[in-house]
Amino acid sequence: MTDTKNERHTVTLGFQGGGGLVMKLTDDAAQKLLDALGRGDWHEVDDVEGTVTINLAQVVYVRTERAEHRVGFGR
Repeated sequence: MTDTKNERHTVTLGFQGGGGLVMKLTDDAAQKLLDALGRGDWHEVDDVEGTVTINLAQVVYVRTERAEHRVGFGR
């Protein structure tokens, strides 16, 4: 059994005017980010490479990738 508590998933933010930000976040950090989106305030998240401060009022989309990626044939 694998402990997925600290497993990180890819979260991509798209911004008004273009551009994007790809981050690796834990489930908890990703959920806190999604919960904060409606407030449109500045929000800090801990990415695998460090802390990122985001102006959520400028975010136009969020894509989360939680599925396991596999390469090749079969299951």
